[in-house]
Amino acid sequence: MDLKYKWKNGYKPSRDEAAKNPHLLLDESQFENEQDRKLAEESARKHLGIPAPTLDEDKSILPH
Repeated sequence: MDLKYKWKNGYKPSRDEAAKNPHLLLDESQFENEQDRKLAEESARKHLGIPAPTLDEDKSILPH
């Protein structure tokens, strides 16, 4: 299965590259609005087998 969108750097990133760069896997110029881009990014993550980001992933799990 191939993705119907253009990758940001012109090539499909490896799973490790995509996991390290949490945002902007796809070329932004192909989308008319932010909502379409976000949906396409989610689809690209599923295509690469990367878990979707969670709302609290930036917060530390350790107590202060």
